[in-house]
Amino acid sequence: MPAPDRLAPALRPAELARARATPFAAAPDAAARAALAADLGITAVAALSFRGELRPAGRADWDLEGRLVAEVVQPCVVTLVPVRTRIDEAVRRRFLAAVPPPPPGETEMPEDDSIEPLGAVIDLDAVLREALALALPDYPRAPDAAPGADAGGAAGGARPNPFAALAALRGKLPGG
Repeated sequence: MPAPDRLAPALRPAELARARATPFAAAPDAAARAALAADLGITAVAALSFRGELRPAGRADWDLEGRLVAEVVQPCVVTLVPVRTRIDEAVRRRFLAAVPPPPPGETEMPEDDSIEPLGAVIDLDAVLREALALALPDYPRAPDAAPGADAGGAAGGARPNPFAALAALRGKLPGG
C-alpha cells in the first residue's frame, strides 16, 4: 500500500521474482486525487486508476506495461466553464540497468523516450504522475465554445482588419 502522500507504490526490483511478471494496481482515494489536481494545476481528478505489470527483461532490466484511466476536470480555454475529459492511455517504460549516455554535446531527445535508468526502486507514483500530466489536454474546450475564440479574443474568431481600423481613423482626421 502506498504511503499517504503517494498515489502508487515504489517497487524494489531486487525483491521481485525474475521468473514472472509482477502485477500492480493503484486507485487513489478522493483526497489523493484532489492533491494531485492541485499539483497539476487543474480543477479536479474525478477518477483515476493505474494498472499493469512489471516484467523482467534480460538479466537486469524491467519492462513496465500499464493502463492509465482517468477523468479530469479543467477550465475551458474559451469560456472557463469546467470541461470533463476521459483519459485512457497505454503506459510503457523500460528500466535499464545500463543506460548509454548521450553523445558529448548532444541535447536532443532520445529516439526511445520510454527508457529510464534502473535504480534501487521503480517509482510507480512518478510514472503515474508523469503519464497523467502528459495526457492532459493542452487546450480543453467546452462543446458549445465558439470556434476560433479564445478567453481573451473576439467571439467566433473574428478579428477587426487593422487596415480598416486605420482607414476609419483617417476618415475622422481633418481633411481625411
